[in-house]
Amino acid sequence: MEHGMSVCEALLAQTCPIRERILEVISRLPWDGLNVRHRIPGLSLYRIVEPAGPFSSVYEPSLSLIIKGSKSVEVGDETIVYDESAFFLTAIGMPMKGRIRVASVEEPYVAAMLRLNLDMMRRLIVDHNLQPADLANRDRGVAVGAATPELFDAFLRLISLENSPDDLPFMVGHIQNEIFYRLLTGDQGARLRRFVLSGTNSNRVAKAVAWVKDNYTIQLRIDELAEIAGMGVSTLHHQFRAMTGMSPLQFQKHLRLHHARELMAAGSIDVATAALTVGYESPTQFSREYRRMFGHPPLRDMKVIMSADIAIRAGSVG
Repeated sequence: MEHGMSVCEALLAQTCPIRERILEVISRLPWDGLNVRHRIPGLSLYRIVEPAGPFSSVYEPSLSLIIKGSKSVEVGDETIVYDESAFFLTAIGMPMKGRIRVASVEEPYVAAMLRLNLDMMRRLIVDHNLQPADLANRDRGVAVGAATPELFDAFLRLISLENSPDDLPFMVGHIQNEIFYRLLTGDQGARLRRFVLSGTNSNRVAKAVAWVKDNYTIQLRIDELAEIAGMGVSTLHHQFRAMTGMSPLQFQKHLRLHHARELMAAGSIDVATAALTVGYESPTQFSREYRRMFGHPPLRDMKVIMSADIAIRAGSVG
C-alpha cells in the first residue's frame, strides 16, 4: 500500500482495472432501464442513470457488489453507506430501505446482487473444515466487508459466462462456489459461518426471523416464537434485536408495511384491502404506521411512487 493511501483507496486502485472490464461486459448486454438481462442463475445486475430512492424491499440472503457508484441502506435505525471498495452482505431476509444519491447517464450506478445458496455454503464449511470463530453471539444480520480483487475477478468471470453459453451450465456452480468460499474465509467469514451453521444463537434467531417472514400476517406471540427458536423469551428479544436492529414485533410491522406498499404499488388493491391483507385489523392504524415509516400516508405515497422513476418502483436494487 502506498504511503498515505487508506485501505479503501487501495482497494479501489487495485480493483479499478477489473471493474472497468466488468462494466465493458455489462455494457454489451440488453438493459430495460434498471435491470441488465442475462441467463446466469442467482445473479441480478442493475444499471441506474439518475438518483433513486428511497426504495424499500425485503432483501433475501444475498451478496451485493457495487461496480460503479455508492449506496446507502437503512436497516432498522442504522444507516450503512458503501461503495466499490466494499460488499454488502445480508445473511437473513430483512426489510430495508435503500437510496442511490448520485447517478447520471455519463456516470451510471452499476451493481450486482448474487443470491446466497446456503446448502452450497454448508458443504464448503464441512469440506474445508471452516468452523465459526469463538465470537460473541450478537451478530447483526447484515455486514459490510472488503471488496477484494479476487472477489471482483470471480464476478467478472461469472458475468462473462453470458458470452460463453456452452460453458455456462458447468461453470456457474464452480464460480459461485469460489465466491461463497471467499466470503466464508474473508473478513466477514466468521460472522457468515455462524449464520450458515446450525446450533449457534445466530442460527436460532435466523430460524425465528424466517418464521416471522413466513407468517407475518398472523398475530405474533413471543413465547411461541421463542419456543420455535429454542431460546428463552428474554434471550430471544436480546439476540433478535442484536441481529436485526428491531424487536420481533417491530420486525413484523416492517414486513407488513413493506409488503402492503408492494401490493399497492402493483396497482392490484386499495389501501383498506392492503391493510387487511397484511394483517392489520384497523385501516386507521395501518395508515398511521405507514406514514411514520414512509413519510407519507398511503394514497399520497402511491402518487409519488407512480410518478417517480423505475428504480423506486423496482424494490431491492443491489
